[in-house]
Amino acid sequence: MSEAKRLAGEKAIEYVRDGMIVGVGTGSTVAFFIDALARIKDRIAGTVSSSEQSTQRLRAHGIEVLDLNATGPLSLYVDGADECDTHKCLIKGGGAALTREKIIAEASEKFVCIIDPAKRVDVLGKFPLPVEVIPMARSLVAREILKRTGGQPVWRDGVTTDNGNIVLDVHGLSIVDPVGMERELNQIPGVVAVGLFARRPADVVIVGGEPPILL
Repeated sequence: MSEAKRLAGEKAIEYVRDGMIVGVGTGSTVAFFIDALARIKDRIAGTVSSSEQSTQRLRAHGIEVLDLNATGPLSLYVDGADECDTHKCLIKGGGAALTREKIIAEASEKFVCIIDPAKRVDVLGKFPLPVEVIPMARSLVAREILKRTGGQPVWRDGVTTDNGNIVLDVHGLSIVDPVGMERELNQIPGVVAVGLFARRPADVVIVGGEPPILL
């Protein structure tokens, strides 16, 4: 599967234009994109990173990492996903970077999602839905999620996000209305971000393979 991830990551380089500031996501597939980006680093103006992990990898390649507040809107964001449905709606957050990923996706004109074939699903929810939560609200949010969705929230013990928060992974969902569920969960006090990328889905999905498939 790592070969499929590599092919997807390298295909995404085709969307990079000279002089761009590129939004860069997080995860194993994105790592291949970063390595490919390093080969053309002199053509870009820098990057905006969604996690400390990606920032370290980018800087190790000598690629400049900029603050989104300073760059303004971005032309391109490249990131992976834990699941992708037929409408390009996503579940993200397996790497606990969902809030920053969501911010950069919102700031970007084009969101290119790179996945391996196993991430394609008809209905989202087999992968537990990550929800970033302020620590003091953990039990409150868990009760509300159970009441509103019927899903089972599980605290991802030992994990602290780059923002200093915790993650609840919601198991047992079948998300037939991703936009509606995203909206509903965002209303719960204490929720920082929901790992549903449905209101702002991907614009292009690259599925790694020989050759890569564009959705």
